[in-house]
Amino acid sequence: MFTGIVEELGEVTAVENLGDASRFRLRGPVVTEGAKHGDSIAVNGVCLTVVELAEGEFTADVMAETLKRSSLGALVPGSRVNLERPMALGGRLGGHLVQGHVDGTGTIVERTPSEHWEIVKVSLPAGLTRYIVEKGSITVDGVSLTVVDAAADHFTISLIPTTLALTTLGLKGPGDPVNLEVDIIAKHVERLLGARSAEESER
Repeated sequence: MFTGIVEELGEVTAVENLGDASRFRLRGPVVTEGAKHGDSIAVNGVCLTVVELAEGEFTADVMAETLKRSSLGALVPGSRVNLERPMALGGRLGGHLVQGHVDGTGTIVERTPSEHWEIVKVSLPAGLTRYIVEKGSITVDGVSLTVVDAAADHFTISLIPTTLALTTLGLKGPGDPVNLEVDIIAKHVERLLGARSAEESER
């Protein structure tokens, strides 16, 4: 479980194509400190398992399903990525509950700079529309953010200078893909209510 508070702006140092999977080597001195084989690290919001560790770097295998559902397949050596270690039980929850299980990808449509922040418009896959609400939470490339406006095919977020400086959201422009993870609580509530309605209709 993660919080969507990015700890480090890391870098892809190598990508190995394995046919139906890929192996990534990533540089992240902060997130690899104290890490061990089998630990989880979120890369642009995708929960990956550490399979190898070197000095300030880690390697992770990315299976076909993850490549299909996320934008990780577009990463190349030199790509910058958002990195976060799992939250520690008993610690502060700075963002919101994030699983690192991407629900789909969107595309940055436009950026509108302001004096102290920047408004970013992101396209939204049709299947995720019902989970996006004004002032609700959304994870974009692993960054926990608040939805400013919600529409059927897009939403907007407001980025403060810190987010622009310390995450990949300050580097991406119109046309660039981003990983999206909606609120897990909303999905569970929908599932439970749907099951309850089905049971009641069968009575």
